[in-house]
Amino acid sequence: MKTVYLVGIGVIMSMCTAAQTISIIPEPLSIQTRAGTFQLKPGDNIEVSSLDTGILNVANYFESKIAIATGFNLPVMQGLKSSKNGRIHFLLDVEKKFGAEGYEIVINADKIVATASQAAGLFYAAQSLLQLFPKQIESKTPVTGVRWEVPAVTIIDSPRFAWRGLMLDVTRHFFTLNEVKQFIDEMVRFKYNLLHLHLTDDQGWRLQIDSLPRLTEFGAWRPKREGKWGNTPPPDSTEPRNYGGFYTHDDIRDLVKYAADRYVNILPEIDVPGHSMAAVACYPELSCTPGNYHVNIGDKFMDWHGGGKFTALVDNTLCPTNENVYVFLDKVFTEVASLFPFKYIHMGGDEAAKNFWEQSDSIKALMASDTLANMEAVQSYFVKRVQQIIHSKGKTLMGWDEILEGGLPADASVMSWRGTKGGIAAAKAGHKVVMTPNDYVYVDLMQGDPIIEPKVYATVRLNQTYKFDPLPAGVDATMVLGGQGNLWTEQIPNMRAAQYMLWPRGLAIAESVWSPKEKKNWNTFIQKIENEFQRMDIRQVKYARSMYEPIFSVLKDGENIKVKLETEIQDIVIYYSFDETNPDEFYPRYIGVLSVPKDAATLKIITYRNGKPVGRQINMPVDELKKRVKK
Repeated sequence: MKTVYLVGIGVIMSMCTAAQTISIIPEPLSIQTRAGTFQLKPGDNIEVSSLDTGILNVANYFESKIAIATGFNLPVMQGLKSSKNGRIHFLLDVEKKFGAEGYEIVINADKIVATASQAAGLFYAAQSLLQLFPKQIESKTPVTGVRWEVPAVTIIDSPRFAWRGLMLDVTRHFFTLNEVKQFIDEMVRFKYNLLHLHLTDDQGWRLQIDSLPRLTEFGAWRPKREGKWGNTPPPDSTEPRNYGGFYTHDDIRDLVKYAADRYVNILPEIDVPGHSMAAVACYPELSCTPGNYHVNIGDKFMDWHGGGKFTALVDNTLCPTNENVYVFLDKVFTEVASLFPFKYIHMGGDEAAKNFWEQSDSIKALMASDTLANMEAVQSYFVKRVQQIIHSKGKTLMGWDEILEGGLPADASVMSWRGTKGGIAAAKAGHKVVMTPNDYVYVDLMQGDPIIEPKVYATVRLNQTYKFDPLPAGVDATMVLGGQGNLWTEQIPNMRAAQYMLWPRGLAIAESVWSPKEKKNWNTFIQKIENEFQRMDIRQVKYARSMYEPIFSVLKDGENIKVKLETEIQDIVIYYSFDETNPDEFYPRYIGVLSVPKDAATLKIITYRNGKPVGRQINMPVDELKKRVKK
């Protein structure tokens, strides 16, 4: 009896070990664990059910990902004839009702079998498989002394939404072709399938247009600035314009293929009529306001009044009454449509300042002749003209939610960024919608305390991003294509900074657009993030640890300043000092609201988890605390 008991304990421990190693982002639809593991060994190979190009590409992709770290040569071959242990099988089975991107993985001690109805599903199965291997699988050089084991498990999975996107702004700061490919490689690990490229703005035009060469000869370049964004004078005419860049047609063809091989569509955005300073600098006649323009380098050209209100100091819009504007856009969209096979073209449409339009005699004449009641109707006139051009290229127009104002063409789609209100209205009006609300998924915003983060106008912490639901209550699910995160790059000058802002919030968005709503669990998600941090360390991807750092709330009790500290995750211990020394685990532990001593100049805090420091030390000036007092 004692022997049976010990065997039972051994089985239970084995099952628990298998369960503990399951850390997949985004969370799959179903996971069933069993005792045991599969161990990859030298001499194993990968078998595919056919020589279909799609399945071969997936198998070769998977082999390339595991061969470097393991040092194993895993030939890809057709057929399922051998009974040898240690084989990995990729099967296409159209009879299985997995959908276009769903899959099943069955792992036993003798083999791994991944099955899908389409090659895209197998690609996502490969991503889940890679996450099941030990973290050393991420190494860029061979690793010895590792048992390349994965737990015995059955996974059934499919996405909640078809549109799972990330937007990369390549205008404010230019990212090379290889950097964008690197961005795609990180996206697909977490089953994103849409890259939205913001290709034009006030600070640069990034796409070669053969019929309008000045757009990249002049509009893609500006003098370099290295300091704080928006804290710079206008360029001197003698300064070299050597900062920037653009993508050639060949670059785009290469990128589109690279993305397609990883089941990613690319959505091109040409932002008009606002955000057009780079275009107007090249062709000033496209403005309603004659003058000399330069590609913006971060110098101030707009007054922001808060609440979505703004006034342009320089006219950065295309002129809706100028027929040459539509000739210009026809040329642009002709080439855009030929380069990007995706069905949508994004026209922007956001933050178009209208104060210069209000002064334009031609705008006033248009309003009178077409009975346009206000400036929103003028923009609607422009949007409808652009929609006709895009439609003539065989594409569907998409724009930011401002394009709703004044009326929208029937087949246009909306990307809702100013919260979800615009998306809800668009869906109820019969327009397809992508949800991308700035208060959840703008990953360029601060993710920790402003005293320690790069300063931006707002904060979106990780736990807020994880609450993102692309389907608001009461909205027809068939009208919501999905959701995406947006990475604007005014204050993001390089890929390391981009990675820091995107991860781990990009993991939260990935789970929100892929996983069933009921499968999301914050505490489980945090455990998975911490596992992923270790993997990111190995592949040298930068990420933020802001989730370990506290949220400050400041109150005033008479003349006393009180500070409350809260944490996003459990098991965080906070130590603090007021005496200007740097705290560690031997200092006072935060257990309740702090009263700030009258002679204190700085509150210093450090966070620990499981006996080790996890967050950055935050040195909070008392003067800053006083500014934050809640009235």
